[in-house]
Parts: sequence; structure tokens; C-alpha cells
Amino acid sequence: MKIAFCNEVFGNWPLEKQFESVASAGYDGVELAPFTLDEAFASGAEANADVKRISPARRALIRRLAEQNNIEVSGLHWLLAKTTGLHLTSADADQRNRTAEYFKDLIRFGAETGAQYLVLGSPVQRNLAEGVSLEEGYDRAASVLEQLLPLLEESQMVLGLEPLAPVETNFLNTARQALDLITKMGNPGPITIHLDCKAMADGEDRPIPEVIADPAIVPFEKTFHAQDPNMKGPGFGKLDFGPILAALKATGFSGWIGVEPFDYSDGADVLCKNSIDYLKSVG
Repeated sequence: MKIAFCNEVFGNWPLEKQFESVASAGYDGVELAPFTLDEAFASGAEANADVKRISPARRALIRRLAEQNNIEVSGLHWLLAKTTGLHLTSADADQRNRTAEYFKDLIRFGAETGAQYLVLGSPVQRNLAEGVSLEEGYDRAASVLEQLLPLLEESQMVLGLEPLAPVETNFLNTARQALDLITKMGNPGPITIHLDCKAMADGEDRPIPEVIADPAIVPFEKTFHAQDPNMKGPGFGKLDFGPILAALKATGFSGWIGVEPFDYSDGADVLCKNSIDYLKSVG
């Protein structure tokens, strides 16, 4: 398994400094949040993020910085963050189709920067409207995701469905529900399950290592997010990652672990270095 650090923690740091910091801390890669890379959005010139505005030169710079620092662009997450008008389970088929087209733009961006996966979190843009059943949600989500399969296969990328706790969304709250959607789609290879420690701590009805070791879930576990339920990095709270890493290893997990803090109050440099030091100490 390889470990990446999520770049949005660095805020407005120059890309060069972000990649240097991740590499010097000992990570294998950087996980990118596309909204952070749209300079027009970051500067306030545009109200909404759009991955299409990330220029060819900036895409080439990202790839070059990874190579220069001997690390990889592991993947993309926060796919629909800071966008408007996009939704996975909308009753409006045109809106779902626009969402599928935006996902395709994200896949192309990922391929150009060397990313290997995309994490579908984006809780607000997948919430079920009042009165919509879970089965209707599965059908609508599938109508979007099925449009992505040819491009995912061509790009040799996977898209991980990220179960999130009910406090964040009312759709795909558990690993079993993510599995239900994949099964409904006929188990397409590029659609996988992305487990997240905070989400599992808040939303699953069983311990995190037990979720990881579930034989039905294991074949779909390709990527993973590590953070403490207190919103900080691994080792900054009470969650013991020893059993979590042991469970991943026992399943034969060989994918990426992305360190994704949400509370940046300790500072990006401290979160970056201390998180990986802790993971290595218990893993």
C-alpha cells in the first residue's frame, strides 16, 4: 500500500511547495482536490469551480512536479465540491447527464496529471430529495456512472464510491449500500468502494476493521481515506490505526491510503509530517 496527502490542506501554498512538503515528509503521492487548482475560482474571479478551466500548462506542471519530487499524483477527490448545478440523484435527467459530462472532464484531468483513481464523496451533490427511495437513488446514480465506464476503462482509472455518515448525506451511508449499487450495475470493474475512517466511525454499525474485512466488500476495496473522527490527521485523536492497517494488510490491500484531515488548525506542515510518522509507527 502507498500513502498520499490531500492537497487542499495546504490552502494557497504554491504548488511547488505543496509537492516538496509531501515528498520531504515521506509520502508516496499527492491526492488532489480539483477546486483548489482552478486559479480563477481560487482568486475569487469566478464564483464556482470548473475543472475545465485548469489550463494545459498547469496540468503539465502538476505532472512535472510529481516527477521532480519522485512522488505520484495518487488520485482526485472532492469531485463536485464548489460547483453548482450538478447532482448525482436528481430527478432531472438533463442535470444527471451534465453531471456525467463533468465527471468525464474530471477523468480526463486525472489522466493528464497521472491520477489513478477518483473518490466520489460530494455529499451535497448526491443527497436524495424528500420522498425519493433508496432504490430510485440507485437507479439515478447508475444512470450517471454507467456513462463513465468507457472513459474510465480507457484511462485505466477507478472511481471509488465513498460511503459517508448520515450526518453528511442520506445516500450511500454504508459500505454495504455502496456494494448494493455496484451489484445493481452488474459489478463493473472501474466502480469500486472507497472506505473512509471518519465516515465509518460515524456511520457504520460495526467496528472499522470488521468493515474492512467483510468478505463481500474486500474485492472492491481499492482506495482508502485515513483521518481521525476529530477531523484531524491519523494520530491526532483517539482512533487506533494499528488494527485498521492490520485489517487492510490482511485483506491484501495494495492500493492508496489518502490522509485527509478536515481540521487544519495544527498547520498543514504539522498535519502532513506527523500523520505519516504516526501511520508508519503503527503499521
